[in-house]
Amino acid sequence: MGIDVISFGCRLNTYEAEVMKREATEAGLGADGRGAILVNTCAVTAEAVRQARQAIRKARRENPGARIIVTGCAAQTEAQRFAEMDEVDAVIGNADKLVADSYRALPDFGVAGAEKVRVNDIMSITETAAHMVDAIEGRARAIVQVQNGCDHRCTFCIIPFGRGNSRSVPMGAAVSQVKRLVDAGYNEVVLSGVDLTSYGADLPGTPRLGTLVQSILRHVPELRRLRLSSIDSIEADPALMEAIASETRLMPHLHLSLQAGDTMILKRMKRRHSRDDAIRFCEEARRLRPDIVFGADIIAGFPTETEEMFENSLRLVDECSLTLLHVFPFSPREGTPAARMPQLPRALIKERAARLREKGEAAHRAHLQRLVGTRQSVLMEKDGIGRAENFITVSLAADPDGAHPPSGSIIDVTIVGEDGDKLIAAPAGAAKAA
Repeated sequence: MGIDVISFGCRLNTYEAEVMKREATEAGLGADGRGAILVNTCAVTAEAVRQARQAIRKARRENPGARIIVTGCAAQTEAQRFAEMDEVDAVIGNADKLVADSYRALPDFGVAGAEKVRVNDIMSITETAAHMVDAIEGRARAIVQVQNGCDHRCTFCIIPFGRGNSRSVPMGAAVSQVKRLVDAGYNEVVLSGVDLTSYGADLPGTPRLGTLVQSILRHVPELRRLRLSSIDSIEADPALMEAIASETRLMPHLHLSLQAGDTMILKRMKRRHSRDDAIRFCEEARRLRPDIVFGADIIAGFPTETEEMFENSLRLVDECSLTLLHVFPFSPREGTPAARMPQLPRALIKERAARLREKGEAAHRAHLQRLVGTRQSVLMEKDGIGRAENFITVSLAADPDGAHPPSGSIIDVTIVGEDGDKLIAAPAGAAKAA
Protein backbone atom coordinates (compact mmCIF):
# COMPACT_ATOMS: atom_id res chain seq x y z
CA MET A 1 0.00 0.00 0.00
CA GLY A 2 2.85 2.39 0.75
CA ILE A 3 2.02 5.81 2.19
CA ASP A 4 -1.09 7.86 1.52
CA VAL A 5 -1.66 11.41 2.77
CA ILE A 6 -5.10 12.89 3.43
CA SER A 7 -4.70 16.65 3.73
CA PHE A 8 -7.19 19.32 4.78
CA GLY A 9 -7.16 23.10 4.76
CA CYS A 10 -4.78 25.62 3.25
CA ARG A 11 -2.22 25.62 0.46
CA LEU A 12 0.50 25.32 3.07
CA ASN A 13 -0.93 21.98 4.18
CA THR A 14 -0.94 20.87 0.53
CA TYR A 15 2.74 21.70 0.26
CA GLU A 16 3.58 20.10 3.58
CA ALA A 17 1.74 16.91 2.59
CA GLU A 18 4.39 16.35 -0.09
CA VAL A 19 7.18 16.86 2.45
CA MET A 20 5.46 14.49 4.89
CA LYS A 21 5.17 11.73 2.30
CA ARG A 22 8.81 12.08 1.30
CA GLU A 23 10.12 12.13 4.88
CA ALA A 24 7.92 9.24 6.03
CA THR A 25 9.04 7.18 3.03
CA GLU A 26 12.68 7.93 3.83
CA ALA A 27 12.03 6.75 7.38
CA GLY A 28 10.72 3.42 6.08
CA LEU A 29 7.15 3.93 7.23
CA GLY A 30 4.78 1.63 5.36
CA ALA A 31 7.59 -0.58 4.09
CA ASP A 32 6.26 -3.57 6.03
CA GLY A 33 3.45 -4.09 3.54
CA ARG A 34 0.71 -2.86 5.86
CA GLY A 35 0.93 0.68 4.56
CA ALA A 36 0.38 3.95 6.39
CA ILE A 37 -2.09 6.82 6.14
CA LEU A 38 -0.99 10.29 7.27
CA VAL A 39 -3.89 12.59 8.08
CA ASN A 40 -2.83 16.25 7.87
CA THR A 41 -5.56 18.13 9.76
CA CYS A 42 -6.79 21.73 9.76
CA ALA A 43 -8.00 23.61 12.85
CA VAL A 44 -9.41 26.78 11.32
CA THR A 45 -13.04 25.79 12.05
CA ALA A 46 -14.88 23.18 14.08
CA GLU A 47 -16.20 21.83 10.77
CA ALA A 48 -12.64 21.21 9.55
CA VAL A 49 -11.96 19.15 12.67
CA ARG A 50 -15.20 17.20 12.19
CA GLN A 51 -14.28 16.43 8.59
CA ALA A 52 -10.86 15.17 9.65
CA ARG A 53 -12.36 12.81 12.24
CA GLN A 54 -14.85 11.57 9.67
CA ALA A 55 -12.03 10.92 7.18
CA ILE A 56 -10.07 8.98 9.81
CA ARG A 57 -13.02 6.67 10.46
CA LYS A 58 -13.50 6.13 6.73
CA ALA A 59 -9.80 5.45 6.21
CA ARG A 60 -9.86 2.78 8.90
CA ARG A 61 -12.94 1.08 7.43
CA GLU A 62 -11.36 0.97 3.99
CA ASN A 63 -7.84 0.08 5.19
CA PRO A 64 -8.20 -2.10 8.29
CA GLY A 65 -4.53 -3.08 8.41
CA ALA A 66 -2.92 0.30 7.73
CA ARG A 67 -1.30 2.46 10.38
CA ILE A 68 -3.06 5.79 10.76
CA ILE A 69 -0.97 8.73 11.97
CA VAL A 70 -2.66 12.07 12.63
CA THR A 71 -0.85 15.40 12.51
CA GLY A 72 -1.45 19.01 11.42
CA CYS A 73 -2.95 22.01 13.19
CA ALA A 74 -5.92 20.25 14.79
CA ALA A 75 -3.69 17.44 16.03
CA GLN A 76 -1.39 20.05 17.57
CA THR A 77 -4.23 21.82 19.40
CA GLU A 78 -6.42 18.78 20.16
CA ALA A 79 -3.94 15.92 20.38
CA GLN A 80 -5.73 13.96 23.07
CA ARG A 81 -9.06 14.13 21.27
CA PHE A 82 -7.54 12.40 18.25
CA ALA A 83 -5.55 9.96 20.39
CA GLU A 84 -8.78 8.79 21.99
CA MET A 85 -10.06 7.61 18.61
CA ASP A 86 -9.70 3.83 18.31
CA GLU A 87 -8.87 4.24 14.62
CA VAL A 88 -5.74 6.31 15.34
CA ASP A 89 -2.36 4.67 15.94
CA ALA A 90 -0.33 7.82 16.69
CA VAL A 91 -0.54 11.62 16.88
CA ILE A 92 2.50 13.73 16.08
CA GLY A 93 3.11 17.47 16.21
CA ASN A 94 2.88 19.99 13.40
CA ALA A 95 6.63 20.56 13.23
CA ASP A 96 7.51 16.89 13.75
CA LYS A 97 5.51 15.85 10.67
CA LEU A 98 8.17 17.37 8.38
CA VAL A 99 11.13 15.38 9.76
CA ALA A 100 11.98 11.76 8.92
CA ASP A 101 13.27 11.07 12.46
CA SER A 102 9.77 11.71 13.83
CA TYR A 103 8.47 8.73 11.86
CA ARG A 104 11.42 6.56 12.88
CA ALA A 105 10.74 7.39 16.52
CA LEU A 106 7.08 6.37 16.49
CA PRO A 107 6.00 3.90 19.20
CA ASP A 108 5.52 0.23 18.49
CA PHE A 109 2.12 0.09 16.88
CA GLY A 110 -0.43 -2.02 18.63
CA VAL A 111 1.67 -2.60 21.74
CA ALA A 112 -0.47 -2.28 24.84
CA GLY A 113 0.34 0.84 26.82
CA ALA A 114 2.36 2.50 24.03
CA GLU A 115 2.04 6.28 24.14
CA LYS A 116 0.05 7.51 21.15
CA VAL A 117 0.79 11.22 21.48
CA ARG A 118 4.10 12.65 20.32
CA VAL A 119 3.31 16.38 20.16
CA ASN A 120 5.95 19.02 20.87
CA ASP A 121 5.60 22.53 22.28
CA ILE A 122 5.01 24.40 19.03
CA MET A 123 5.94 27.72 20.66
CA SER A 124 9.48 26.42 21.15
CA ILE A 125 10.05 26.18 17.38
CA THR A 126 12.12 29.16 16.22
CA GLU A 127 13.04 28.27 12.63
CA THR A 128 11.26 27.15 9.47
CA ALA A 129 13.34 24.84 7.31
CA ALA A 130 13.40 25.31 3.55
CA HIS A 131 12.00 21.92 2.60
CA MET A 132 12.74 21.24 -1.04
CA VAL A 133 9.96 19.67 -3.09
CA ASP A 134 10.74 18.88 -6.72
CA ALA A 135 7.10 18.43 -7.71
CA ILE A 136 3.64 18.69 -6.26
CA GLU A 137 1.79 15.64 -7.44
CA GLY A 138 -1.16 16.33 -9.71
CA ARG A 139 -0.81 20.12 -9.62
CA ALA A 140 0.10 22.50 -12.42
CA ARG A 141 1.63 25.07 -10.10
CA ALA A 142 4.18 24.60 -7.32
CA ILE A 143 3.86 25.93 -3.79
CA VAL A 144 6.84 27.23 -1.84
CA GLN A 145 6.55 27.70 1.89
CA VAL A 146 8.51 30.80 2.90
CA GLN A 147 6.90 31.52 6.27
CA ASN A 148 5.14 29.65 9.06
CA GLY A 149 3.37 30.56 12.28
CA CYS A 150 1.83 33.82 13.43
CA ASP A 151 2.70 36.40 16.09
CA HIS A 152 -0.78 37.93 16.12
CA ARG A 153 -3.62 36.80 18.33
CA CYS A 154 -6.90 37.45 16.55
CA THR A 155 -9.68 36.66 18.98
CA PHE A 156 -11.35 34.07 16.72
CA CYS A 157 -8.22 32.20 15.63
CA ILE A 158 -6.66 29.04 17.07
CA ILE A 159 -4.02 28.72 14.33
CA PRO A 160 -1.06 30.32 16.22
CA PHE A 161 -1.41 27.53 18.77
CA GLY A 162 -1.25 24.98 15.98
CA ARG A 163 1.56 26.64 14.03
CA GLY A 164 3.58 28.54 16.64
CA ASN A 165 5.14 31.98 16.33
CA SER A 166 6.11 33.55 13.02
CA ARG A 167 9.33 32.31 11.43
CA SER A 168 10.70 32.72 7.93
CA VAL A 169 12.79 30.80 5.41
CA PRO A 170 15.97 32.74 4.56
CA MET A 171 15.78 34.54 1.22
CA GLY A 172 18.63 32.63 -0.38
CA ALA A 173 17.03 29.28 0.39
CA ALA A 174 13.64 30.48 -0.89
CA VAL A 175 15.14 31.74 -4.16
CA SER A 176 17.04 28.47 -4.61
CA GLN A 177 13.88 26.48 -4.12
CA VAL A 178 11.98 28.51 -6.70
CA LYS A 179 14.83 28.04 -9.18
CA ARG A 180 14.82 24.31 -8.56
CA LEU A 181 11.09 24.11 -9.25
CA VAL A 182 11.40 26.16 -12.43
CA ASP A 183 14.21 23.86 -13.56
CA ALA A 184 11.81 20.97 -12.92
CA GLY A 185 9.38 22.46 -15.42
CA TYR A 186 6.99 24.59 -13.38
CA ASN A 187 5.77 27.80 -15.03
CA GLU A 188 4.02 29.13 -11.91
CA VAL A 189 5.09 29.22 -8.29
CA VAL A 190 2.94 30.28 -5.33
CA LEU A 191 4.58 31.77 -2.23
CA SER A 192 2.73 30.52 0.81
CA GLY A 193 2.72 31.05 4.56
CA VAL A 194 0.43 31.29 7.55
CA ASP A 195 0.96 35.07 7.81
CA LEU A 196 2.82 35.69 4.57
CA THR A 197 3.18 39.47 4.89
CA SER A 198 5.02 39.07 8.20
CA TYR A 199 7.84 37.44 6.24
CA GLY A 200 11.36 38.38 7.28
CA ALA A 201 10.78 40.01 10.67
CA ASP A 202 12.82 37.24 12.33
CA LEU A 203 15.64 37.20 9.75
CA PRO A 204 18.90 39.19 9.83
CA GLY A 205 18.32 42.59 8.28
CA THR A 206 14.54 42.06 8.54
CA PRO A 207 13.79 41.81 4.80
CA ARG A 208 10.13 42.16 3.86
CA LEU A 209 7.91 40.14 1.57
CA GLY A 210 8.32 42.69 -1.22
CA THR A 211 12.10 42.29 -1.04
CA LEU A 212 11.71 38.53 -1.39
CA VAL A 213 9.33 38.89 -4.34
CA GLN A 214 11.68 41.23 -6.18
CA SER A 215 14.67 38.99 -5.42
CA ILE A 216 12.93 35.90 -6.83
CA LEU A 217 11.90 37.70 -10.00
CA ARG A 218 15.38 39.13 -10.44
CA HIS A 219 17.33 35.93 -9.80
CA VAL A 220 14.96 33.48 -11.50
CA PRO A 221 14.24 35.20 -14.84
CA GLU A 222 12.94 31.91 -16.31
CA LEU A 223 9.96 31.94 -13.91
CA ARG A 224 6.87 32.83 -15.93
CA ARG A 225 4.40 33.50 -13.13
CA LEU A 226 4.78 34.25 -9.41
CA ARG A 227 1.69 34.25 -7.24
CA LEU A 228 1.05 35.12 -3.58
CA SER A 229 -1.28 33.23 -1.29
CA SER A 230 -3.40 35.13 1.25
CA ILE A 231 -1.90 38.39 2.51
CA ASP A 232 -2.71 40.87 5.28
CA SER A 233 -3.13 44.17 3.44
CA ILE A 234 -2.09 46.30 6.42
CA GLU A 235 1.35 44.67 6.32
CA ALA A 236 1.99 45.25 2.61
CA ASP A 237 5.41 46.93 2.42
CA PRO A 238 6.60 49.55 -0.10
CA ALA A 239 8.70 47.02 -2.04
CA LEU A 240 5.65 44.79 -2.46
CA MET A 241 3.58 47.70 -3.74
CA GLU A 242 6.43 48.55 -6.14
CA ALA A 243 6.39 44.95 -7.39
CA ILE A 244 2.62 45.09 -7.89
CA ALA A 245 3.09 48.20 -10.01
CA SER A 246 6.06 47.13 -12.11
CA GLU A 247 6.46 43.33 -12.19
CA THR A 248 4.20 41.80 -14.82
CA ARG A 249 5.29 38.31 -13.76
CA LEU A 250 3.74 38.92 -10.33
CA MET A 251 0.17 37.82 -10.92
CA PRO A 252 -2.59 40.49 -10.62
CA HIS A 253 -4.57 38.64 -7.98
CA LEU A 254 -4.40 39.16 -4.22
CA HIS A 255 -6.40 37.20 -1.69
CA LEU A 256 -6.89 39.48 1.32
CA SER A 257 -7.38 38.46 4.93
CA LEU A 258 -10.09 41.08 5.61
CA GLN A 259 -12.42 39.05 7.90
CA ALA A 260 -15.01 41.84 8.30
CA GLY A 261 -16.10 45.17 6.88
CA ASP A 262 -17.03 46.90 10.13
CA THR A 263 -14.36 48.69 12.15
CA MET A 264 -15.86 47.86 15.55
CA ILE A 265 -16.05 44.16 14.70
CA LEU A 266 -12.48 44.31 13.39
CA LYS A 267 -11.41 45.76 16.76
CA ARG A 268 -13.23 42.98 18.59
CA MET A 269 -11.49 40.49 16.33
CA LYS A 270 -8.20 42.19 17.32
CA ARG A 271 -7.39 42.81 13.69
CA ARG A 272 -4.86 45.54 12.91
CA HIS A 273 -6.72 47.31 10.12
CA SER A 274 -9.93 49.32 9.90
CA ARG A 275 -12.61 49.34 7.25
CA ASP A 276 -11.07 52.48 5.72
CA ASP A 277 -7.61 50.87 5.68
CA ALA A 278 -8.95 47.99 3.58
CA ILE A 279 -10.64 50.31 1.11
CA ARG A 280 -7.53 52.52 0.81
CA PHE A 281 -5.30 49.52 0.13
CA CYS A 282 -7.54 48.22 -2.64
CA GLU A 283 -7.79 51.66 -4.23
CA GLU A 284 -4.01 52.09 -4.16
CA ALA A 285 -3.28 48.59 -5.50
CA ARG A 286 -5.77 49.15 -8.32
CA ARG A 287 -4.19 52.51 -9.14
CA LEU A 288 -0.81 50.78 -9.42
CA ARG A 289 -2.14 47.76 -11.33
CA PRO A 290 -5.52 48.48 -12.97
CA ASP A 291 -6.13 44.82 -13.88
CA ILE A 292 -5.67 43.53 -10.32
CA VAL A 293 -8.38 41.30 -8.84
CA PHE A 294 -9.12 40.85 -5.15
CA GLY A 295 -10.37 37.84 -3.27
CA ALA A 296 -11.06 37.96 0.46
CA ASP A 297 -11.88 35.96 3.55
CA ILE A 298 -14.89 37.33 5.44
CA ILE A 299 -16.53 35.93 8.57
CA ALA A 300 -20.30 36.22 8.92
CA GLY A 301 -21.98 36.34 12.31
CA PHE A 302 -19.05 37.24 14.56
CA PRO A 303 -20.14 37.69 18.21
CA THR A 304 -21.95 41.02 18.86
CA GLU A 305 -22.34 41.68 15.11
CA THR A 306 -25.48 43.78 14.55
CA GLU A 307 -27.38 43.97 11.27
CA GLU A 308 -25.80 47.37 10.58
CA MET A 309 -22.31 45.94 11.20
CA PHE A 310 -23.04 43.02 8.89
CA GLU A 311 -24.26 45.37 6.17
CA ASN A 312 -20.87 47.10 6.34
CA SER A 313 -19.33 43.77 5.35
CA LEU A 314 -21.81 43.44 2.50
CA ARG A 315 -20.95 46.94 1.25
CA LEU A 316 -17.23 46.18 1.42
CA VAL A 317 -17.67 43.74 -1.46
CA ASP A 318 -18.49 46.68 -3.74
CA GLU A 319 -16.20 49.23 -2.10
CA CYS A 320 -13.15 46.97 -2.46
CA SER A 321 -14.35 45.39 -5.73
CA LEU A 322 -14.03 41.90 -4.27
CA THR A 323 -14.67 39.21 -6.87
CA LEU A 324 -13.57 35.93 -5.22
CA LEU A 325 -15.12 35.63 -1.77
CA HIS A 326 -14.39 32.95 0.84
CA VAL A 327 -17.23 33.20 3.37
CA PHE A 328 -16.96 31.58 6.79
CA PRO A 329 -19.95 31.34 9.14
CA PHE A 330 -18.50 32.17 12.55
CA SER A 331 -17.49 29.01 14.36
CA PRO A 332 -16.37 29.38 18.00
CA ARG A 333 -13.07 27.63 18.67
CA GLU A 334 -12.54 26.50 22.24
CA GLY A 335 -9.70 28.40 23.87
CA THR A 336 -10.14 31.61 21.88
CA PRO A 337 -11.48 34.90 23.34
CA ALA A 338 -14.25 35.05 20.71
CA ALA A 339 -15.70 31.79 22.02
CA ARG A 340 -16.40 33.57 25.31
CA MET A 341 -18.12 36.57 23.71
CA PRO A 342 -21.93 36.84 23.37
CA GLN A 343 -22.81 34.50 20.51
CA LEU A 344 -25.38 35.05 17.78
CA PRO A 345 -28.03 32.38 17.05
CA ARG A 346 -26.72 29.75 14.61
CA ALA A 347 -29.68 30.32 12.30
CA LEU A 348 -28.81 34.02 12.04
CA ILE A 349 -25.15 33.25 11.38
CA LYS A 350 -26.10 30.86 8.56
CA GLU A 351 -28.54 33.38 7.10
CA ARG A 352 -25.91 36.13 7.05
CA ALA A 353 -23.34 33.77 5.53
CA ALA A 354 -25.84 32.90 2.78
CA ARG A 355 -26.47 36.60 2.05
CA LEU A 356 -22.75 37.29 1.92
CA ARG A 357 -22.17 34.36 -0.44
CA GLU A 358 -25.01 35.60 -2.65
CA LYS A 359 -23.38 39.03 -2.76
CA GLY A 360 -20.03 37.48 -3.61
CA GLU A 361 -21.51 35.30 -6.34
CA ALA A 362 -23.17 38.32 -7.94
CA ALA A 363 -19.88 40.24 -7.88
CA HIS A 364 -18.07 37.25 -9.37
CA ARG A 365 -20.64 36.89 -12.15
CA ALA A 366 -20.40 40.59 -13.01
CA HIS A 367 -16.62 40.30 -13.18
CA LEU A 368 -16.85 37.29 -15.50
CA GLN A 369 -19.17 39.21 -17.80
CA ARG A 370 -16.72 42.11 -17.99
CA LEU A 371 -14.01 39.71 -19.20
CA VAL A 372 -15.98 38.30 -22.14
CA GLY A 373 -14.21 39.33 -25.34
CA THR A 374 -10.81 39.80 -23.69
CA ARG A 375 -7.64 37.83 -24.27
CA GLN A 376 -6.24 35.91 -21.33
CA SER A 377 -3.07 33.98 -20.60
CA VAL A 378 -4.08 30.69 -19.00
CA LEU A 379 -2.07 28.15 -17.02
CA MET A 380 -3.63 24.79 -17.87
CA GLU A 381 -4.42 22.42 -15.02
CA LYS A 382 -6.25 19.34 -16.34
CA ASP A 383 -9.09 18.30 -18.65
CA GLY A 384 -9.21 21.69 -20.36
CA ILE A 385 -9.49 23.69 -17.13
CA GLY A 386 -6.97 26.37 -16.23
CA ARG A 387 -6.45 29.66 -14.43
CA ALA A 388 -6.00 33.09 -15.93
CA GLU A 389 -3.43 35.46 -14.46
CA ASN A 390 -6.22 36.95 -12.31
CA PHE A 391 -6.92 33.43 -10.94
CA ILE A 392 -10.30 33.18 -12.65
CA THR A 393 -11.12 29.62 -13.77
CA VAL A 394 -11.16 29.19 -17.56
CA SER A 395 -12.66 26.26 -19.49
CA LEU A 396 -11.17 25.45 -22.88
CA ALA A 397 -12.79 23.12 -25.41
CA ALA A 398 -10.78 20.14 -26.65
CA ASP A 399 -9.19 20.29 -30.09
CA PRO A 400 -10.73 18.30 -33.00
CA ASP A 401 -8.78 15.22 -31.89
CA GLY A 402 -10.25 15.46 -28.40
CA ALA A 403 -6.97 16.53 -26.82
CA HIS A 404 -6.37 19.30 -24.29
CA PRO A 405 -3.20 21.36 -23.81
CA PRO A 406 -0.84 19.66 -21.33
CA SER A 407 -1.03 20.44 -17.64
CA GLY A 408 1.36 23.21 -16.68
CA SER A 409 1.46 24.80 -20.13
CA ILE A 410 0.52 28.45 -20.64
CA ILE A 411 -1.66 29.34 -23.60
CA ASP A 412 -3.27 32.51 -24.94
CA VAL A 413 -7.03 32.39 -25.37
CA THR A 414 -9.94 34.62 -26.27
CA ILE A 415 -12.84 34.60 -23.81
CA VAL A 416 -16.09 33.91 -25.68
CA GLY A 417 -18.50 33.49 -22.77
CA GLU A 418 -19.09 32.61 -19.12
CA ASP A 419 -21.39 30.24 -17.25
CA GLY A 420 -21.65 32.07 -13.93
CA ASP A 421 -18.81 30.08 -12.40
CA LYS A 422 -16.00 30.25 -14.95
CA LEU A 423 -14.95 31.77 -18.24
CA ILE A 424 -15.38 29.92 -21.54
CA ALA A 425 -12.47 30.26 -23.95
CA ALA A 426 -11.61 29.61 -27.57
CA PRO A 427 -7.93 28.83 -28.26
CA ALA A 428 -6.00 31.78 -29.66
CA GLY A 429 -2.57 30.20 -29.89
CA ALA A 430 -0.64 27.02 -29.38
CA ALA A 431 0.52 25.86 -25.97
CA LYS A 432 3.77 27.48 -24.93
CA ALA A 433 6.12 25.75 -22.55
CA ALA A 434 8.68 27.60 -20.54
